[in-house]
Amino acid sequence: MTTGPEHLDVLIVGAGLSGIGAGYHLQNRCPGRSYAILEARERLGGTWDLFKYPGIRSDSDMYTLGYSFKPWEEAKAIADGPSILRYVEETARENRIAERIRHGHRVVGAEWSTREARWTVHAEHIESGEAVELTCGFLLMCTGYYRYEQGHAPDFPGAERFAGEIVHPQHWPEDLDYSGRRVVVIGSGATAITLVPAMAADAAHVTMLQRSPSYVVSLPAQDRVADRLRGVLPAMAAYQVVRWKNVLRTMASFQLARRRPRLMKALLRRGVERQLPLGYDIDTHFNPRYGPWDQRLCLAPDGDLFAAIRAGRASVVTAEIAKLTERGVVLSTGAELEAEVIVTATGLDLIALGGVQLAVDGREVKPGRTMSYKGMMLDGVPNMAFTLGYTNASWTLKCDLTCEYVCRLLAHMAARGYTQVLARRDPTVPELPFSDFSSGYIQRAIDRFPRQGARAPWRLYQNYALDIWSLKRGAIEDGVLAFSRARAPVESAQPVAV
Repeated sequence: MTTGPEHLDVLIVGAGLSGIGAGYHLQNRCPGRSYAILEARERLGGTWDLFKYPGIRSDSDMYTLGYSFKPWEEAKAIADGPSILRYVEETARENRIAERIRHGHRVVGAEWSTREARWTVHAEHIESGEAVELTCGFLLMCTGYYRYEQGHAPDFPGAERFAGEIVHPQHWPEDLDYSGRRVVVIGSGATAITLVPAMAADAAHVTMLQRSPSYVVSLPAQDRVADRLRGVLPAMAAYQVVRWKNVLRTMASFQLARRRPRLMKALLRRGVERQLPLGYDIDTHFNPRYGPWDQRLCLAPDGDLFAAIRAGRASVVTAEIAKLTERGVVLSTGAELEAEVIVTATGLDLIALGGVQLAVDGREVKPGRTMSYKGMMLDGVPNMAFTLGYTNASWTLKCDLTCEYVCRLLAHMAARGYTQVLARRDPTVPELPFSDFSSGYIQRAIDRFPRQGARAPWRLYQNYALDIWSLKRGAIEDGVLAFSRARAPVESAQPVAV
């Protein structure tokens, strides 16, 4: 006699911020369901365990980046990476989610069988190289949106001649000593904005070399309203009030940028002017070519970037790179920036669903050729959902809602005896890109991600209030989701051939 692979009701892929949140929602809202979390790395935490560069922090406040069910109680609203990692680890430990994680398991493929109404998931044990198979009734992808193995690193002419060290923030060397050395940080996004003031504290000088500027906004690292409320309200009540305050503030900022872009641009510029010395060349270094919220706003907690510039410890240069030499970076203007360390904060390499190869009844599924239902399911792919956060707000806000919806969906199916749910695409709905952000790292990979539609439920509105109604209150059976039962009873849990 032979036994098939282990079967679980739900299999979660990824033990980062969203994967741990998914585990919590599943075991609290669907307590009878068996589940496990497969994680390729040896530690949980995802992004917050991977990145180790100086100053690593969130670019969202922790009252919205934190989980809906666990108050953020530390002093700083804009938290450093180690603090966020402790928060995620504490959540996993308190709720015994850590016990469900199987580390060192990289998922490489999954195939759905309509006859058996289940997924066969193919993973590899990283340490031994052994192939691992499991089956599940529902697959929840919490893999994030970028490739963990490598970031985006352009080929700079002459890089092999540079006598110093070239470092990408995604793989920061533990032994890198930049104290007293000249540093050039290439980039103008959130990572560069974080790195420059953090490195400037010890380096001889840090130059942020950007091809074009980004919008940078200064906010207090500590939320005074939260500090006051914590003294008079229970922790969860204070947390929810501040959470909604910050949600509404971000939504207002985004809507103002969409409806009155000139006004929004003027307000952002005024904020920069207040932070920089009189006569500083703002038009060259802090006047982006794009409109506000066409890309994410970069955050400088307590104006730390501007403080470093005012103190002369950091500077900004806006120019194209011609080549690298032994001594540093030659610009298109002919000028040369001397450097002993070059940090390429040039962005992420985005990848959909962690690069997992999907198939339905032997048919390969390419995410870039599908349309996303409510930003969480692929049309034509049964019993699968994915978590993907907002581009204009905190990641966890959308992931929390997605996980709650999946639990509602599973409960609905169980109550009616359904074994399969499928989003059926309406061919009359026009296609749109998954995101309209102009950021280079998004545009480089836009074709890898599912499309969105021009109207609900295929449209991504990037609006937390609308999503609360749609995902927490909207009807499950909406005429788009099709439900069915297995055609034949499952007699074996043997692997399905790929």
